[in-house]
Amino acid sequence: MPRKSEHLKVLVIDDDPNVSWMLNKGLSDDFEFKSARDGIEGIQMVTTEAPDIILLDIKMPGMSGLEVLEKLQKVENRPDVVMLSGHAETEMVVEAMKRGASEFIRKPFEIEEVGIHLKSTIERRKLKKEVVGLQKELSASREYNMFIGESEGMEKVRELVDQVAPSELTVLIRGESGTGKEIAARTLHNKSPRAKKPFVKVNCAAIPRDLLEAELFGYEKGAFTGAHKTKQGRFEIANKGTIFLDEIGDMPMELQSKLLQAIEQQEFVRVGGVSNIRVDVRIVSATNKNLEEAIAQKKFRDDLFYRLNEITLGLPPLRHRPNDIPLLANHFVDRYNKMYKKSLPDISAETMRKLVGFDWAGNVRQLENFIKQMVVRNDESIVDDLLLTSPNTASQPSYETNGVSYGVAMTSAVENFSTSFDPETDGYSLKARVDKVVAKEESQLIRAALTKTNWNRRKASQLLEISYRSLLYKIKEYGLNEVK
Repeated sequence: MPRKSEHLKVLVIDDDPNVSWMLNKGLSDDFEFKSARDGIEGIQMVTTEAPDIILLDIKMPGMSGLEVLEKLQKVENRPDVVMLSGHAETEMVVEAMKRGASEFIRKPFEIEEVGIHLKSTIERRKLKKEVVGLQKELSASREYNMFIGESEGMEKVRELVDQVAPSELTVLIRGESGTGKEIAARTLHNKSPRAKKPFVKVNCAAIPRDLLEAELFGYEKGAFTGAHKTKQGRFEIANKGTIFLDEIGDMPMELQSKLLQAIEQQEFVRVGGVSNIRVDVRIVSATNKNLEEAIAQKKFRDDLFYRLNEITLGLPPLRHRPNDIPLLANHFVDRYNKMYKKSLPDISAETMRKLVGFDWAGNVRQLENFIKQMVVRNDESIVDDLLLTSPNTASQPSYETNGVSYGVAMTSAVENFSTSFDPETDGYSLKARVDKVVAKEESQLIRAALTKTNWNRRKASQLLEISYRSLLYKIKEYGLNEVK
């Protein structure tokens, strides 16, 4: 027989002491019974005893079972409640079920019947917990599906998200359009202690500047023409949760000071209001702009930048991780085949080569749109038309890869990969091979730029369209030395 401490604990709230005595005598092998003689004592014992289930009589002197049930609804993670009722209490039983009771047992009852009800209720609760747990795992898995990739850059993103999500630090997500900044923000929220609370997104670029303050902080009735009633702002709606300030670099300077105050003091005043409103929100923001440059141009407050940027999460553009493109492409084929009930087969090697060699100015979003069109039209051959009519900067070295611009270099790298690969000498690791080829092309491109500018590093960084610091880092990484 299991130890007493392992028994499921049942709290019986009934003014008749014989009920608890009979249950304890007949079911003590499987359950440990605690008893309360009235509703007030029962509510107190829910906290002190932490029962697995409650048996609650509907009719009791003083506080009725329905009143007890209503107060129990406010108890966090309250156990399931089974009502005990007489034959003439049908309407009260229906009301109890509406208020959250799991089921009911009619008096007088058989002991075996109560045992069956208790076990089935416990099993349902256990199953419900398992379902909730699986839903959470599935939700997290779905979020991470959007971070598909085996490249070093994506591994670092996943690792940083796991490290940062449980904290209260503000996070600034940086990356080009289409790299998945909103997905990263939602993943940070879903993996945080605030996951059950609101996630509220505000696109600072999509809302007219004269309305943005009211949208963020709300307004009082009569604050301006058209303000016919008081309205909560996004900060209030996000209370206890996360507010995601997308395109934060587009926020007007005159509003940045109020945002800074709201972040630092966790309070603000509605438009047209006089009272401070306190909130508890976590701030996650995102931008595809160079905020340091905006600060130098007096278009963004440096103090706000530091408050938003306690942790930076940088999302790599798709062209920096070409070996992830096949994984993403196949993922999108599977998704949209199911969504649109299509049967586009696996992408051929020739089409995949074209996808890997493309520049993807729109990043993952652009690739997804490509694949969606291929699936909907059920025709892989349209890839040539799509690539020809889509923006592609591969002929212009206008972007960074691990800090280095390489438009032409990437095309050359793909060609080298397909023509000079020898697995007997270089091994079969696709990632290692791609990294090696890209590094070679990067170093050659950097040396060419340095030579062209007579080793003027600042001019070379401008020519490569990368930061001066990134150039210095790469010069050191590749051991590039000026030839005298």
